Amino acid sequence: MPFGIGSINAIRTLFYVLLFMFSAVMIGLTAARLEYTTHLPPYDPLNHGVSFYDPIVAELLASACLTLLWSLFALHILWPGRMFEYGVFSSFLGEMVGLFILFVLWLVGAAISSTFWAQLGWCHEYRTCRILTALVAFAWIGWATILFLLFITILFAVLNRALFWQMHGRYDPRASTFNKGRA
Repeated sequence: MPFGIGSINAIRTLFYVLLFMFSAVMIGLTAARLEYTTHLPPYDPLNHGVSFYDPIVAELLASACLTLLWSLFALHILWPGRMFEYGVFSSFLGEMVGLFILFVLWLVGAAISSTFWAQLGWCHEYRTCRILTALVAFAWIGWATILFLLFITILFAVLNRALFWQMHGRYDPRASTFNKGRA
Protein backbone atom coordinates (compact mmCIF):
# COMPACT_ATOMS: atom_id res chain seq x y z
CA MET A 1 0.00 0.00 0.00
CA PRO A 2 1.49 3.38 -1.01
CA PHE A 3 2.27 5.99 1.60
CA GLY A 4 -0.22 8.81 2.05
CA ILE A 5 1.11 12.22 1.09
CA GLY A 6 -0.52 14.05 4.03
CA SER A 7 1.52 12.37 6.73
CA ILE A 8 4.69 12.32 4.62
CA ASN A 9 4.41 16.04 3.86
CA ALA A 10 3.97 16.81 7.55
CA ILE A 11 7.10 14.82 8.38
CA ARG A 12 9.06 16.41 5.52
CA THR A 13 7.93 19.89 6.54
CA LEU A 14 8.98 19.25 10.14
CA PHE A 15 12.41 18.00 9.08
CA TYR A 16 12.92 20.93 6.71
CA VAL A 17 12.16 23.29 9.61
CA LEU A 18 14.69 21.41 11.74
CA LEU A 19 17.22 21.50 8.91
CA PHE A 20 16.70 25.25 8.63
CA MET A 21 17.38 25.67 12.35
CA PHE A 22 20.45 23.39 12.31
CA SER A 23 21.82 25.32 9.33
CA ALA A 24 21.31 28.62 11.13
CA VAL A 25 23.16 27.28 14.18
CA MET A 26 25.97 26.00 11.93
CA ILE A 27 26.28 29.42 10.31
CA GLY A 28 26.68 30.94 13.76
CA LEU A 29 29.25 28.38 14.88
CA THR A 30 31.33 28.65 11.72
CA ALA A 31 31.17 32.44 11.84
CA ALA A 32 32.40 32.36 15.46
CA ARG A 33 35.28 30.05 14.49
CA LEU A 34 36.23 32.17 11.49
CA GLU A 35 36.07 35.35 13.59
CA TYR A 36 38.40 33.81 16.16
CA THR A 37 40.97 32.36 13.75
CA THR A 38 41.13 35.37 11.42
CA HIS A 39 41.60 37.85 14.29
CA LEU A 40 44.07 36.15 16.61
CA PRO A 41 45.75 38.40 19.16
CA PRO A 42 49.56 38.35 18.96
CA TYR A 43 49.89 36.56 22.32
CA ASP A 44 47.42 33.76 21.46
CA PRO A 45 49.09 30.32 21.66
CA LEU A 46 47.09 29.06 18.67
CA ASN A 47 49.31 29.28 15.57
CA HIS A 48 51.67 31.59 17.54
CA GLY A 49 49.24 34.49 17.17
CA VAL A 50 49.26 34.43 13.36
CA SER A 51 45.75 34.71 11.91
CA PHE A 52 44.51 31.93 9.63
CA TYR A 53 41.32 30.11 8.74
CA ASP A 54 40.37 26.46 8.48
CA PRO A 55 39.24 25.62 4.92
CA ILE A 56 36.83 23.01 6.26
CA VAL A 57 35.10 25.67 8.35
CA ALA A 58 34.61 27.73 5.20
CA GLU A 59 33.20 24.63 3.49
CA LEU A 60 30.79 24.03 6.36
CA LEU A 61 29.75 27.69 6.24
CA ALA A 62 29.04 27.44 2.51
CA SER A 63 27.17 24.15 3.03
CA ALA A 64 25.06 25.66 5.79
CA CYS A 65 24.24 28.74 3.70
CA LEU A 66 23.19 26.60 0.72
CA THR A 67 21.15 24.37 3.03
CA LEU A 68 19.44 27.37 4.60
CA LEU A 69 18.39 28.57 1.13
CA TRP A 70 17.34 25.06 0.06
CA SER A 71 15.26 24.63 3.24
CA LEU A 72 13.48 27.92 2.59
CA PHE A 73 12.76 26.87 -0.99
CA ALA A 74 11.44 23.47 0.12
CA LEU A 75 9.28 25.03 2.84
CA HIS A 76 7.96 27.52 0.27
CA ILE A 77 6.88 24.56 -1.88
CA LEU A 78 5.62 22.30 0.92
CA TRP A 79 3.79 24.81 3.12
CA PRO A 80 0.13 23.81 3.51
CA GLY A 81 -2.49 25.85 1.71
CA ARG A 82 -0.20 26.90 -1.13
CA MET A 83 0.67 25.31 -4.43
CA PHE A 84 3.82 26.67 -6.06
CA GLU A 85 5.36 24.84 -8.99
CA TYR A 86 8.70 25.55 -10.64
CA GLY A 87 9.01 22.73 -13.14
CA VAL A 88 11.62 20.07 -12.52
CA PHE A 89 13.19 22.17 -9.73
CA SER A 90 10.15 21.58 -7.53
CA SER A 91 9.64 17.92 -8.48
CA PHE A 92 10.63 14.95 -6.35
CA LEU A 93 13.56 14.42 -8.72
CA GLY A 94 14.70 18.01 -8.19
CA GLU A 95 14.35 17.57 -4.44
CA MET A 96 16.41 14.38 -4.51
CA VAL A 97 19.18 16.00 -6.58
CA GLY A 98 19.28 19.01 -4.26
CA LEU A 99 19.32 16.83 -1.15
CA PHE A 100 22.03 14.59 -2.60
CA ILE A 101 24.30 17.57 -3.29
CA LEU A 102 23.76 18.82 0.26
CA PHE A 103 24.26 15.28 1.59
CA VAL A 104 27.71 15.09 -0.01
CA LEU A 105 28.68 18.60 1.16
CA TRP A 106 27.67 17.92 4.77
CA LEU A 107 29.24 14.45 4.77
CA VAL A 108 32.58 15.85 3.60
CA GLY A 109 32.40 18.68 6.14
CA ALA A 110 31.42 16.43 9.03
CA ALA A 111 33.98 13.74 8.22
CA ILE A 112 36.91 16.12 7.79
CA SER A 113 36.03 18.21 10.84
CA SER A 114 35.68 15.02 12.89
CA THR A 115 39.13 13.97 11.73
CA PHE A 116 40.70 17.35 12.57
CA TRP A 117 38.99 17.84 15.92
CA ALA A 118 38.38 14.31 17.19
CA GLN A 119 40.10 14.66 20.56
CA LEU A 120 38.84 17.88 22.12
CA GLY A 121 37.77 16.48 25.49
CA TRP A 122 40.87 17.86 27.17
CA CYS A 123 40.12 21.51 26.41
CA HIS A 124 36.42 22.00 27.18
CA GLU A 125 37.30 24.75 29.62
CA TYR A 126 38.11 26.98 26.62
CA ARG A 127 35.35 28.60 24.61
CA THR A 128 37.03 27.85 21.28
CA CYS A 129 37.13 24.12 22.01
CA ARG A 130 33.47 24.11 22.96
CA ILE A 131 32.66 25.89 19.69
CA LEU A 132 34.61 23.27 17.73
CA THR A 133 32.87 20.44 19.58
CA ALA A 134 29.47 21.96 18.84
CA LEU A 135 30.50 22.58 15.22
CA VAL A 136 31.38 18.91 14.71
CA ALA A 137 28.17 17.79 16.46
CA PHE A 138 25.94 20.05 14.35
CA ALA A 139 27.75 18.96 11.19
CA TRP A 140 26.72 15.37 11.92
CA ILE A 141 23.20 16.38 13.02
CA GLY A 142 22.71 18.33 9.78
CA TRP A 143 24.03 15.42 7.73
CA ALA A 144 21.70 12.97 9.49
CA THR A 145 18.71 15.24 8.92
CA ILE A 146 19.51 15.47 5.21
CA LEU A 147 19.99 11.69 5.07
CA PHE A 148 16.54 11.16 6.60
CA LEU A 149 14.92 13.64 4.20
CA LEU A 150 16.64 12.00 1.25
CA PHE A 151 15.56 8.53 2.41
CA ILE A 152 11.92 9.46 2.95
CA THR A 153 11.76 11.35 -0.37
CA ILE A 154 13.26 8.47 -2.34
CA LEU A 155 10.99 5.99 -0.57
CA PHE A 156 7.87 8.01 -1.35
CA ALA A 157 8.84 8.76 -4.95
CA VAL A 158 9.71 5.15 -5.75
CA LEU A 159 6.72 3.54 -4.02
CA ASN A 160 4.28 5.97 -5.63
CA ARG A 161 6.06 6.28 -8.98
CA ALA A 162 6.15 10.02 -8.40
CA LEU A 163 9.65 10.92 -9.57
CA PHE A 164 8.52 13.79 -11.81
CA TRP A 165 5.54 14.85 -9.70
CA GLN A 166 5.65 18.11 -7.85
CA MET A 167 7.05 17.81 -4.33
CA HIS A 168 4.17 19.75 -2.74
CA GLY A 169 2.06 16.60 -2.95
CA ARG A 170 -1.19 18.11 -4.17
CA TYR A 171 -2.00 16.32 -7.40
CA ASP A 172 -5.16 17.84 -8.81
CA PRO A 173 -4.45 17.85 -12.56
CA ARG A 174 -6.88 20.75 -13.09
CA ALA A 175 -5.06 22.92 -10.54
CA SER A 176 -1.51 21.96 -11.49
CA THR A 177 0.36 24.09 -13.99
CA PHE A 178 3.24 21.65 -14.39
CA ASN A 179 1.49 18.28 -14.53
CA LYS A 180 -0.96 19.22 -17.30
CA GLY A 181 -1.40 16.18 -19.48
CA ARG A 182 0.66 13.92 -17.14
CA ALA A 183 -2.05 12.85 -14.71
